[in-house]
Amino acid sequence: MSAEQNSPLPAEAAQPNQAFIPPAALVEFMATDWIDRPSIAQPHPQAQRFAQRRAALSQANRGIYVVVPAGRERVRANDTFFRFRASSDFAYLVGNGEPGAVLVLEPDGARHRSLLFVLDHNRGTPEFFTDREVGELWVGRHRGVAESRNYYGVDDCRSLKRLAGYLHELRDAKYPLRVMRGHDEEIDRVFERSDGDAELAEALSETRLIKDEYELAELRKACAITKLAFEDAARAMRTATSERAIEAAFWSRARIEGNDVGYLTIAAAGDHACTLHWTHNDGRLSPGELLLLDAGVECDSLYTADVTRTLPISGRFSPEQRAIYDLVWEAQRAGIEAVAPGNDFLEPGRRAARILAQGLIDLGILKVSLDEALDPDRLLHRRYTLHGVSHMLGLDVHDCAKAREEAYRYGRLREGMVLTVEPGLYFQPDDGTVPERFRGIGIRIEDDIAVTSDGAENLSAALPSKAEEVEAWLAR
Repeated sequence: MSAEQNSPLPAEAAQPNQAFIPPAALVEFMATDWIDRPSIAQPHPQAQRFAQRRAALSQANRGIYVVVPAGRERVRANDTFFRFRASSDFAYLVGNGEPGAVLVLEPDGARHRSLLFVLDHNRGTPEFFTDREVGELWVGRHRGVAESRNYYGVDDCRSLKRLAGYLHELRDAKYPLRVMRGHDEEIDRVFERSDGDAELAEALSETRLIKDEYELAELRKACAITKLAFEDAARAMRTATSERAIEAAFWSRARIEGNDVGYLTIAAAGDHACTLHWTHNDGRLSPGELLLLDAGVECDSLYTADVTRTLPISGRFSPEQRAIYDLVWEAQRAGIEAVAPGNDFLEPGRRAARILAQGLIDLGILKVSLDEALDPDRLLHRRYTLHGVSHMLGLDVHDCAKAREEAYRYGRLREGMVLTVEPGLYFQPDDGTVPERFRGIGIRIEDDIAVTSDGAENLSAALPSKAEEVEAWLAR
């Protein structure tokens, strides 16, 4: 039965676009005789860690107000929403939160006070049973103001109903202020954009480049659950006839043991694997073809894995598939070996590209020298490799995206960074430069690599990747 059919309101109130004004007697009746529920006394397990992060942000923004929204719910269809996920910047500083929540760091001498705006309880008010977006009868009990202050460990906590007036006071007083933009359109409209906003975004992204022990543990957990989800998908592949069955098997594990998938699952069978971000997942699984599964589980902490395996649907690679697969695997090994503190971020990609380009030459697909293929003014191998080999990983699948290029893309690897290594080869089904026997083959292998003090840790190594190991794993 739908929520509208099961509505506690009169029938006319459950119709779209019709305001319901409850009679006074109903408001009075709904406001009384509720039993107090115990508060959630325990603070967030990482509250002290979040406080330290806020303190570091405070030191970098002395005398400046800092506004970090969690974001709002996004409409999926008419009056239904996508499942809410707090913005990564908010989660990094506070933890996962409810829609509309906003963190403000208020200057207080040489430091800042942390002020959090949250949804408050609304039992005893009309919105408790009439507001489908925030009414606790509709969406469940909010943590509330008092509990949120204790749970998140902030200095002060206030109702979201006071946020608009507070922000307008800041604007009208012309206090120095920086806003994390792109998370809440209403807040973005209150304040004029400034250079300081971009500096704040850069600083947070660059801070998040280095993962602490808690973050590394969460990423290990995400990879461990992702391994189980790949196993579920592999089992489903034995009888599945559609890409959607693979997606569903993976997603089930993500929801049971994590928060969700970290990004839309790519379950690309046959020549769909030649489309880099194939998320339609509406194709058929055919014996003798390959399945490229690019997927990652997001933990409740919002840290996500990002792993790719290319699997033979029938359990064994054909000679043509194996030739390409082994080439990609060798390129990935070279890329992973280049992950070490002090190396350029781009070095894993350079080493992988060299192996892929030479392999393309050996296969007779590229008919130039290796130097010509890799020449920055030509890059002919990119017709078949298409994408870069690495990106940072963390709260976002493409993490720290607002960091300056000199700190990220053109920076050096440092202990605590986590990045993917994911070379691939893609031979389009209609590419006349490719021998017919290879056309329609798309292969990518991806692992999540943490930079250690003396090298690297493969966080997703428990999932087989070498061809014979993949075949043995599928047979089991």
